Amino acid sequence: MLAIGEFSRLTHLSVRTLRRYHDAGLLEPATVDQATGYRYYSPEQIPTAQVVHRLRELDVPLADVRRILRSPDPVTRAGLVADHLQRLESELARTRAAVASLRRLLAPEPSPVEVELRALPATTVAAVEDDVAHADVLAWYSGATAELEAVVDAPSGAPGGLYDNALFEHGRGHVLVHLPTDRPPRVGRVRPVTLPAVELAVATHVGEHGDIDVTYGELGAWVVANALAVAGPVRETYLVGPRDTPDPTAWRTEIGWPVFRVAAG
Repeated sequence: MLAIGEFSRLTHLSVRTLRRYHDAGLLEPATVDQATGYRYYSPEQIPTAQVVHRLRELDVPLADVRRILRSPDPVTRAGLVADHLQRLESELARTRAAVASLRRLLAPEPSPVEVELRALPATTVAAVEDDVAHADVLAWYSGATAELEAVVDAPSGAPGGLYDNALFEHGRGHVLVHLPTDRPPRVGRVRPVTLPAVELAVATHVGEHGDIDVTYGELGAWVVANALAVAGPVRETYLVGPRDTPDPTAWRTEIGWPVFRVAAG
């Protein structure tokens, strides 16, 4: 048997932490001396202590740590860990996006956004559309895009999306993703949709989407400064993205705000 101090040195867990794990029912000593209250551990408990330590380093809740340790089924244990890792990856992605936006916003001399006014004719495309919650847009977009790419044999241009104002204002709105093609199919959720003619104020976002909100803000400020008003859902065109290159610095996304000129006075 190993005294708590010896077990602490072997596992790199402090005596205080081991006592806390014992009180929480995460790692109980192999035996406790009834006369002295001293805790003793077996060498076989070292891997368990290390597992608990790693799980707590990943901020796995105590209740989940208990479930993982007590589950006799390896598949269940792996599933619990995988769920938590997915949550951590989502939080990390949000943190990275916030950092990217802050760095760009706090840059001492930000580069002015370049905006182009562009008139687009009515276009028939292959599309998938639905009402989607803002938090679910990325997952929905991935599924819809995969479905489009599976049935559109020869796209005639870059994929794009239309995002209703309500999506940003109320957290849920209409989303349409599309691929231009000469013969839009009607398969599953994919169907032909005619996008109306529109005038756009267009800016290009460079890189990952973590700080795309900054480009949106710059484009919006340009629209206001040039006496234009928004008149319809925002359009995005994914000129270069993950499907084209794994290098995020090469990604290019056009943001198009439908606009009309405001009469002077």
